[in-house]
Amino acid sequence: MAYVQILIRRWRTLAAVALSVLAVSAFMTLLATPMYTSSTQFFVSTADSASSSQLAQGGAFTQQRVKSYSQLLRSPRLLNPVISKAGIKDSAADLADRITAATPPDTVLIDVSVIDPSPTKARDVAQAIAEVFPTVVADLERVTPDAPSPVKVSLLREPVVASTPVAPRPARNLALGLVLGLVAGFGAAVAKHLLDTKLRTKQDVEALTDAVILGGIPFDDDASKHPLIIQADPHAGRAEAFRSLRTNLQFVDATEHPRVIVVTSSIAGEGKSTTTANLALAMAESGASVCVVEGDLRRPRLLTYLGLEGSVGLTDVLIGRYGLDDVLQPFGAHSLTVLGAGASPPNPSELLGSTAMRNVLDDLRRRFDFVLIDGAPVLPVTDSTVLTRLTDGAIIVAGSGVVTKDQFDHALETFETVKGTVLGVVLNRVPRQTRGGYYDYRYEYRPEGDGSSRRGKGGRRRNEDTTHPRKDLVGR
Repeated sequence: MAYVQILIRRWRTLAAVALSVLAVSAFMTLLATPMYTSSTQFFVSTADSASSSQLAQGGAFTQQRVKSYSQLLRSPRLLNPVISKAGIKDSAADLADRITAATPPDTVLIDVSVIDPSPTKARDVAQAIAEVFPTVVADLERVTPDAPSPVKVSLLREPVVASTPVAPRPARNLALGLVLGLVAGFGAAVAKHLLDTKLRTKQDVEALTDAVILGGIPFDDDASKHPLIIQADPHAGRAEAFRSLRTNLQFVDATEHPRVIVVTSSIAGEGKSTTTANLALAMAESGASVCVVEGDLRRPRLLTYLGLEGSVGLTDVLIGRYGLDDVLQPFGAHSLTVLGAGASPPNPSELLGSTAMRNVLDDLRRRFDFVLIDGAPVLPVTDSTVLTRLTDGAIIVAGSGVVTKDQFDHALETFETVKGTVLGVVLNRVPRQTRGGYYDYRYEYRPEGDGSSRRGKGGRRRNEDTTHPRKDLVGR
């Protein structure tokens, strides 16, 4: 089953290698010079076999001799006279490479074949062998020059000019090329799978952690233009994926009911900020009061996606410059409130782990049903792991094809070190063709008569009151 999964995931590699080998086989077949063969056959017997005993002895004698005669057919002793008789310019060594002699088991027959690009030349050489071979055998077998030869070589089949080439054989070559290509493609697919260090599938996540996989968000080429898919196209498959994530999150740790949650990732670029924003919108859409906090004080992106003012925010509250009510901003038609990061401080980790931050989170917990914090990536800085100690737990966003397995595993170890709670994992940027469970979002179920698209005229978003994100920020 594991190999079947590899083939499903790496079928492009298998197909590419198989087609490449097949193409090379076809190309070599086209370039190959056609070869023709002409064959003849000899029968070897003893000259004197009047009685049955002599016949039996002669048969045993000739069976022993034909093995030597097959070697004789490729020796200069025979081939030099053949070259002269056939009128060709080849050397004995070159001609020997084109002659095949075989002796069927338990017989006194010798089959001789000559192969050459010219069918006429192949026949001429075979004919010369048919004439010269009996004479050479007779000369070698005479005890004295005047004595008769005890061995008689008879010609059974005259050589003829071949009408069709014996090589190349296109059907055989292509079939062999396809088989070799499939074998090589399978090997390449397995090798690529074993050497691939990227985390890509649900199975990859399950192999590294026992944490709950909360959902999979499909990859969208258009995500850079529409990061808030919940508002841009509420009926899109990607929007439904965030609603499914919202639903699954309700069943995580049902006894404790986590309400203050950090959303983070192993490294930058896995989509934690867009995941946080869309999850917050989905929660607010269901009727819950939600506060989403821009907790990445180093590279804040959340307010850019939401299109809100970010000059003051969390850092100003933490240092006592403003009160919490002064910096909270409502967003959209639902009960969603946003707390921006504010000015970038020189000591983000210290601020996020301070008593003031704990007091802010306690205040937000009393005011809202859920508090989602868009935290910084775990591996570059410690901000999110510090926040995890002050919250009910963390959701780790894993970008399919972005983060490596080692990086993801290292992030998990970081949470274990600080005894932080990992509520679950969200696999983001999942290829849409991936099947299985909640990963196949290629099918949408829109209301009847809904012909809406994500873009209006000129490619602008239909919901103009949300945000105008920069392309270079998507995936943060």
